[in-house]
Amino acid sequence: MTLNDRFVIKVPASTANLGPGFDSMGLAVDLYLTLEVEKSVKWEIQSASDELLDFPSDETHFICQIAIKTAANYGIDLHPCKIKVDSDIPLARGLGSSAAAIVAGIELADKIGRIGLTQKEKLLIATEIEGHPDNVGASLFGGLVIGSYQQNEVDMLSISNISFEMVAVIPDEILLTKDSRGVLPATFSREAAIQASSTANLLVAALLTQNWEMAGKMMEQDLFHQPYRKPLINLYQEIEEVAKSNGAFGVALSGAGPTVLCFTEKGRGNQLVSGLQSAFSTMSAKLLNIDYCGSSVKTVERFIK
Repeated sequence: MTLNDRFVIKVPASTANLGPGFDSMGLAVDLYLTLEVEKSVKWEIQSASDELLDFPSDETHFICQIAIKTAANYGIDLHPCKIKVDSDIPLARGLGSSAAAIVAGIELADKIGRIGLTQKEKLLIATEIEGHPDNVGASLFGGLVIGSYQQNEVDMLSISNISFEMVAVIPDEILLTKDSRGVLPATFSREAAIQASSTANLLVAALLTQNWEMAGKMMEQDLFHQPYRKPLINLYQEIEEVAKSNGAFGVALSGAGPTVLCFTEKGRGNQLVSGLQSAFSTMSAKLLNIDYCGSSVKTVERFIK
């Protein structure tokens, strides 16, 4: 075994939509899925965090399946690995845990299989698996991403010259994406589609020009998904009210929920955490910052046991 057989994959969590940017806008945040990897005679997965203990410990693990199938698409039989998996991304809470796992699996296949995938190729593979590019794009590229997935092609821009803080209000209960998608309308009228898309367009412009008041207003005016999902989220309106009274310029569901993301200007996050945690003691209020780096693969000489 060479030193190059030992490496660490680190993938950030993500929040998606930011209100009206439905299935097209994502933001990488500083919670991470980390894999310590070395080649082995068989697939062996060790979970370092309690939340991951229920996952399989062999090649049936979701990350391994993504890696094996990705390599197989390039005619490569992936060498087995021993992997220590750690994560501080809450599962099924709207913070891109599945997207991070998909990206980690693709990075694993690329490294072990020596495929030589470009970032654009990784993005397309991940999008085809996930079904939309927002979460996987943010986890891959970092920063704020805006993407479009049409006719088996993904176009995406990553924006890093943007800065604010966020507080994620995370309830104990989970909300599966498939359940929250079930409440969405199948179609929109032309008038509603114009109104919804113009709101999303203005949100992008407001974020890029740092017009935080306008950005918050557009988050609230989403028509694509939040009006239908908010009733599934316990205390959403109360969280929004407390957040605004403690310095938030905007509030939106994180992905499909149930996490509620509260946006504030740089330097005001701790005040917002205090106000929200005091008001909602049964939930977790976590300060988040933008991750600008995206996923990374780094060779290490040894692992700390």
